[in-house]
Amino acid sequence: MEQADVVIVGAGQAGIALSHCLRKRGISHVVLERGRIGERWRSSTWRSLRLLTPNWLNSLPGTPYSGSEPDGYMTRDAFVETLVGYAHQSQAPVRSYVDVLSCEQDGQGFRLRTTAGDWSAKVVVVATGHCDVPSMPFPPHTNANQPLSIHASQYRSPDQLASGGVLIVGASSSGIQIADELRRSGRRVILSVGKHTRLPRIWRDKDIFWWLYHMGFMSQRLDDLTDPDSARRQPSLQLAGRADRSNVDLVTLQGIGVELTGRLSHISNRTIGFANDLEDSITAADAKQERLLRQIDQFAGHKSVGLGPAPVKVPTTCLKRLSFANGIIGTSYGRPATAARFHG
Repeated sequence: MEQADVVIVGAGQAGIALSHCLRKRGISHVVLERGRIGERWRSSTWRSLRLLTPNWLNSLPGTPYSGSEPDGYMTRDAFVETLVGYAHQSQAPVRSYVDVLSCEQDGQGFRLRTTAGDWSAKVVVVATGHCDVPSMPFPPHTNANQPLSIHASQYRSPDQLASGGVLIVGASSSGIQIADELRRSGRRVILSVGKHTRLPRIWRDKDIFWWLYHMGFMSQRLDDLTDPDSARRQPSLQLAGRADRSNVDLVTLQGIGVELTGRLSHISNRTIGFANDLEDSITAADAKQERLLRQIDQFAGHKSVGLGPAPVKVPTTCLKRLSFANGIIGTSYGRPATAARFHG
């Protein structure tokens, strides 16, 4: 059995950053990664993906951003390259291709069972991300009468899919970006919209994250919030990291011909049913956006609120059933896979 004071599970940005901090304090530790450094960025994202956060916000401990585009949005591949370089510079003790199978309390510490042997540790840090288990509307490829279905983590580009229309389930950051890309490739795209958070990319001439950062939202501790469980369930923002800093949301998707409908309710014999809740979801998201933008304006000292982003036009008639769908792309995630295997 190998031993370390701290075992970090996951060599993404959180795990590598923590490794840097522990090394500076002289604390014995190891980083266990089931793939390569930044594996989920490498193998579970689409090719055109850019980070949602501006470059100035993506700095890691000890290495502030020093490039020429602080307000730009890094590509997926550039970010992986940054992570790998940072890990090497920090001499992070990463053990690649080691999958953690279980973790249990053992006296005053923990015992971890992995595919490369057992570890004991005083402290274990799960740095795999909040949710990493794909959640699909139904099991993929279980019935010949059902349309082809994949998860967003399996989507790479429009060329990957057979010709024809696509239904995308979920309207948070992944869903809207994939819908935008597929529609611009010439496909019919239907977006099943549930609970979502809509914000403008730029507000008062600054990136929305500039305001969230300077107003302290991004430094809030989850356990200090009034309702931590509700905060954990909040969907990711309807944003995209475009070079022109333009919005990608329900309004812009409507503008290019994406069809909106309510939450997916059932699938049976190649017929897909939707809930009649699109208007309610849009109304709730617009109200939340308006509240936050008013807070920003108060923080900025604006005495009067200017015109906000254009409202989403609720279709006069929404799809209740759909029988075409050559393909379905699900975008939801469930609980963390690694944390679910931990006990005690």
